[in-house]
Amino acid sequence: MPAAFAVGDQVIGNPEVASFAAFGSFAMLLLVDFGGPMRARLQAQAALAVTGALFVCLGTLASRSSWLGAAAMTVLGFGVLFAGVASSALAGATTSLLLAFILSVSLTGPISSIPDRLAGWGIASAAALLAVALLWPAPERDPLRGPAMTAMRALAARLRSDVRRLAGGEDEAESDREAVIARTSSAVDALHRAFFATPYRPAGLGTPARMLVRLVDELKWLYAITIQSPARPEGTPVNLAACAVKSAASTVLESGADLLDVQGGRPDALRAALAKMHEALFALEQGDNLSLPALATDPGSGPSPGPGPGPGPGPGADRIDEFISSLDPGFRAQELSFAVSQIAANIDLLAAAERRSWSQRMLGHQPSGLAGPLSAAQTRAGAHIDRHSVWLHNSVRGAVALGAAVLVAKLTGVQHSFWVVLGTLSVLRSNALSTGQTAVNGLIGTIAGFIVGAAIVVLVGTNTTLLWFLLPLAVLLAGLAPAAISFAAGQAAFTLTLLILFNIVQPTGWRLGLVRIEDIALGCAVSLVVGLLFWPRGAGAALRVALAEAYTDSVRYLAGAVEFGMGRCDSGTPSLPAPTSEAVRASAASTRLDDTFRGYLAERGAKRIPLAEVTGLLTGVAGLRLAADAVLDLWHRDDAAGGDRTAARRELLASTQQMVGWYDGFAAALTGHGEVPEPMPHDDLASGRLLEAVSRDLRRDDGRASATAARVIWTGDHLDATRRLQAGLVGPALQVHPQRAHPQPAPVRSTHVQSGRARG
Repeated sequence: MPAAFAVGDQVIGNPEVASFAAFGSFAMLLLVDFGGPMRARLQAQAALAVTGALFVCLGTLASRSSWLGAAAMTVLGFGVLFAGVASSALAGATTSLLLAFILSVSLTGPISSIPDRLAGWGIASAAALLAVALLWPAPERDPLRGPAMTAMRALAARLRSDVRRLAGGEDEAESDREAVIARTSSAVDALHRAFFATPYRPAGLGTPARMLVRLVDELKWLYAITIQSPARPEGTPVNLAACAVKSAASTVLESGADLLDVQGGRPDALRAALAKMHEALFALEQGDNLSLPALATDPGSGPSPGPGPGPGPGPGADRIDEFISSLDPGFRAQELSFAVSQIAANIDLLAAAERRSWSQRMLGHQPSGLAGPLSAAQTRAGAHIDRHSVWLHNSVRGAVALGAAVLVAKLTGVQHSFWVVLGTLSVLRSNALSTGQTAVNGLIGTIAGFIVGAAIVVLVGTNTTLLWFLLPLAVLLAGLAPAAISFAAGQAAFTLTLLILFNIVQPTGWRLGLVRIEDIALGCAVSLVVGLLFWPRGAGAALRVALAEAYTDSVRYLAGAVEFGMGRCDSGTPSLPAPTSEAVRASAASTRLDDTFRGYLAERGAKRIPLAEVTGLLTGVAGLRLAADAVLDLWHRDDAAGGDRTAARRELLASTQQMVGWYDGFAAALTGHGEVPEPMPHDDLASGRLLEAVSRDLRRDDGRASATAARVIWTGDHLDATRRLQAGLVGPALQVHPQRAHPQPAPVRSTHVQSGRARG
């Protein structure tokens, strides 16, 4: 920054060039830090430079009219702030882009000043590119790839341990098994922490970044499946087909981790492992474990086949329970194989994207079956066009505050109007309380910086040579202080830097510091007023609403998936289309919830909603959506077996409606509209009626169940898994309930919601 400033001030001798070179250096080196490979960083820096140059031109054109400048600041501010939802790179560059426009629109200048301003910005851009590439270049960072690989290898080890335990053919010390379990839990927790360690989703618009983000939910769901693997009861035969699926799944996970570890590696091993897992799953579905029991046919000896409650279990109840238990390993294997298939598909797409040539990347060629960056950006932005979106709230609030600051600065005629707008930008937070606290800290820091800077200026006097030596130290302190000390310390260091900078250009002494205090106070006041007028309660109030919407939309997606399956199951009913719109709404609600939670984490002060409980509720949302995905996967590959499926269809749809009703009540309770419902009890009568219908209507000529029969029962298992999910959600919901929420400054930890069949 001092070098770029010196070129403009001492070599070119133009104060405007020098000012834009100095602040451009701040914008592109201190206020943004792009990650990824060096080529990607330099491309991002170049894009920032070009976009910033455009903003310099637009800001200068709008600077001569107070009202035009304020309107332009509002519109452009909203666009920049809201665009951050599409990509972490855009979100990280928000302040830098806004600074380019703020500086230009705040400093009134004619059209003839545009070349000088662009020259200063260009000097800063060139210096930034050289600095990023040559001056202590940061190592390549990927916050999710490493933790994801570790979690996949740990989960593979856990699956192999489970197979050894179930088969009993290989001795394993209990201490070794406990160590495997502990490593798996620790690896998944580390992945969860890495995902929520940034104030915005750690993903860009590039295909690899998008695929890595998908892996987070899928690996958490896979972990929830693995922790529910029960011990095999003594005396029961080993389901070797299910064990083969688990063993093959562990190989898929290890091959996927290897492919992640070696960028651009050959995916042959992953695809071969995936094919073997699918072969094992097919053998499971065709195996002898799907033989149906000979259920009693008279009403007195078994559950009633009708839709009503019936007379209750009779002598056939034990056989029903025995058969359901016999299908349990098959269901778990099917559930596991679907989760692992999703993970493998994402990794395959990621590897294909990384194998693209430079020209293919530039032309936007995507791996087959994957939407491009523009489509992904539209989807993410569309998810936040919602009145409850915290990102939308913050974008509107920030845009109005910046526009108001420009207008106030122009109308009051303050000496350095851009300080007013910068003050507004620096202290604006997601709620009025945090904004007020930050404004106070900002003023305190500015006053402290003024005192120190004034003392230095008085001691140095007109000796600008000494000020040149002090400038790099002041810039270093301004960059380090916010992260190493506090926000107030950063404001103090920045004020000191400005005093030195402007006294080099035109020595005016310590009185310049008083002007900065006045301008910062004015900017803080604008932020506080806007914060009080626009959604003053911030992300905390919106978090419950986001949770409720996510549960409501996710359970409706699950209901749509079951209805789709039942349409394919029963040839006597018209086929229904796949629930695509429900899936989109559920995904959008989940995205809004994720960003709302990050906004809540970023807010200052004690958390009135316990963070550990919120993470448990977030996991529940993912569980519902992925259960719906699994049901869809079941019925997309339905066979053509005949049979009357009406009774089975009726039972599953009735269970689905009960599930939707419970989650609707649960969602209402999260926002304070009613009490948190008790978990639904297991309905043995409904299970008996379903099995009776399957046994009667979907038995093959050889007495065994058709694959369709197994899928009907497995669909019921997925519904039952979402019922068991409720037990892990009620406790967190009671803590989140508005009438019970209390301050909880606890650290974030992951809470994994269990899934899978657990009788009793």
